Amino acid sequence: MGPVAIGVIIGIIVLVLVIVVLNIKIVPQSKAYVIERLGAYSTTWQTGIHFKIPFVEKVSKTVSLKEQVVDFPPQPVITKDNVTMQIDTVVFFQITDPKLYAYGVERPISAIENLSATTLRNIIGEMELDHTLTSRDVINAKIRVILDEATDAWGIKVNRVELKNILPPPEIQDAMEKQMKAERQRREAILRAEGEKASKILVAEGQKESQILAAEGDKQAAILHAEAVKEAKIREAEGEAHRRRSGGSGEGHRPDKRSRPEGRLSDDKEP
Repeated sequence: MGPVAIGVIIGIIVLVLVIVVLNIKIVPQSKAYVIERLGAYSTTWQTGIHFKIPFVEKVSKTVSLKEQVVDFPPQPVITKDNVTMQIDTVVFFQITDPKLYAYGVERPISAIENLSATTLRNIIGEMELDHTLTSRDVINAKIRVILDEATDAWGIKVNRVELKNILPPPEIQDAMEKQMKAERQRREAILRAEGEKASKILVAEGQKESQILAAEGDKQAAILHAEAVKEAKIREAEGEAHRRRSGGSGEGHRPDKRSRPEGRLSDDKEP
């Protein structure tokens, strides 16, 4: 075997090794490879090492399985009371089926954007301006449910939808600011009036309590004075009665000096 043949064999071996090495594929975490064989879908490679058949198979699409966030530009919408405003949305989604994502729809992100815009117009068209400004959670939930159902055929799971900004026309914003200012002034006046009313009530209650306490004091003083006078009269009466009893008992025991001699004289005169 000549040097040329040896060179050819070595070249073929090197070429085969290069082809084998180039067709060894390692799929990283949170990735998926959509594989086509001879132009038709063959399989989906998940995380790990894989070997691709040279010239027969190819990696058709690399798909990220992480949750993704798409911020769509503001969309003009009209409310039920004919107010035009700009609303931009943020969609959080995740690819659950790489095959459907690769073959389900052309340009999936653009499809989600258009679908969210039309859905948003339909929902806002049934609501008035004031209701729209105070019902973000309701709007978010409705859009998410509709998008999730529509994108299920595309291998996409819509996890969350958020209204980022709601921008009414400038004249509506001015009117709303004036209304809010008037409402704040009204509340301030009400709070001030309620404070003054409460202050007057407290002052009146304080005066009332003071008068009641003063009257109670006078009443208690009068009661004590009357009881003292009564007690004094009772003691005076008891003292007077005691003196009378003492005087009466002394006169009862005192002997009658004049009666006794007369008795004796009468006795002596009898025979």
